[in-house]
Amino acid sequence: MKYIKWVGLLAALLLVFICFIPWTYHADVGKNFTGFFSEKNTYGKPGVFFVFFGIVFIALTLIAKVWTGRINLFLSAIMVAYAFKTYILYTSCYNAYCPEKKAGIYLLVICNLMVLLAAVFPDIRINNRSKNEDPS
Repeated sequence: MKYIKWVGLLAALLLVFICFIPWTYHADVGKNFTGFFSEKNTYGKPGVFFVFFGIVFIALTLIAKVWTGRINLFLSAIMVAYAFKTYILYTSCYNAYCPEKKAGIYLLVICNLMVLLAAVFPDIRINNRSKNEDPS
């Protein structure tokens, strides 16, 4: 658990990169869909969400306070839920056609789970001494 903070930071950085690589290939339109592109913006731009919250996660992880750990846990849980929603949305069949899943959609879910794992086990030191105790 000593390196979990760095694993979470690496996963968050990788998450930003993943938003730019292909998630699915739709042969009916002949295009790859990414976190920022879908035909006629049908699926929206979930990449904006993941990039924003990934950067917020990185910033809060580097601060390393108790309150930032709690906020990171909340944000990473929302990110995982949105990643599963995005996975279902991008890979669902429509009009008897199923898109081809690319590595990016799998990496999206895996990196979000790694970010959640880093948020569940933060590397924060808590001082057990109260202010009224005698230091000796």
